[in-house]
Amino acid sequence: MTWSWEYLPNEQHVTAGTPTDFLAAVEQRAAELVRAAEALYLDGTSYQGSGEPMRYLDVAGGLVAYYIVPRLELVVVCQLTPPPTP
Repeated sequence: MTWSWEYLPNEQHVTAGTPTDFLAAVEQRAAELVRAAEALYLDGTSYQGSGEPMRYLDVAGGLVAYYIVPRLELVVVCQLTPPPTP
């Protein structure tokens, strides 16, 4: 299996109305989270612990809610809060 990331429940639901520059920053950080999770869980499919808690990340002045599912080798982005517009 290969580590990846995805939006949950789907991209359209999570990203609706999100500014494109913020969305680009989110996707870049999601890719970084995948690389970090891959290094932390060398063989995620054999992970035996409980699931990871929801985490929040400040991205370009906005907020991203995500969690890591080691057994699926997956980073799940489930909510975006873009920065306030001036």
